[in-house]
Amino acid sequence: MAFYKVRSSTRSWDGESIGILILDACYPCVPGNVGNATTYDFPVRYKEVRGASIERLLNERDPSLLEPFVEAARELEAEGVRAITGACGFMALFQRQVAQSVNIPVFISSLLQVPFIYRMLPPGKKVGIITANKSCLTPEHFESVGITPEIPLAVYGMEDQYEFRSSILEEKGTMDSDQIEKEVTGVAARMKDENPDLCAVLLECSDLPPYAAAVQEVVDLPVFDFITMINHVHSAIRRKRYRGYM
Repeated sequence: MAFYKVRSSTRSWDGESIGILILDACYPCVPGNVGNATTYDFPVRYKEVRGASIERLLNERDPSLLEPFVEAARELEAEGVRAITGACGFMALFQRQVAQSVNIPVFISSLLQVPFIYRMLPPGKKVGIITANKSCLTPEHFESVGITPEIPLAVYGMEDQYEFRSSILEEKGTMDSDQIEKEVTGVAARMKDENPDLCAVLLECSDLPPYAAAVQEVVDLPVFDFITMINHVHSAIRRKRYRGYM
């Protein structure tokens, strides 16, 4: 039996290393989605950001959402998580402020991976971004996560894809996951055809990781998303000892 030396605590539970800020929205979260706890090989803890609707975050870019984001992040920290992520790439708007408000790592937008991806690529190659709504993705989002103008991007949106738009952006209450897979792979194929210098793809939206493997089959390139980022950070904050032989 293992014995642990622990710090004093006001909690009656432990073991959730990743905290996830999630939108105040309502639609099905299939396995692979950031909002589905079975996506992970480790426990996670969710915290809904009160009032952070898709309308207010994506369409309005409402600055008054900062306060509930900071409040939710501080609650997660008090509840014992070791790092805080998000469940929408558009949370990039508040990356810096939320990171400054707590004492643990914060990585609330999948877009944080873009500078890392760019530095891995040969000169002149593009990073493709498939986003929930291209028209809502602004230079402010990019600047907040370190995406500078010299990084060549190919940005394609899902807002004109009927099933994605109606089930997620409009929250109709049902979802045809197979149809969304067809829609996102169609967008990915068009991106690849129109950008021969494409070298990697990032799925911005937290609802798109379930289709990452299908996208990769179409583009035959590295595909990054929220889950690649979350797994990467988790592997850093919960290191395991190696076992083997030689």
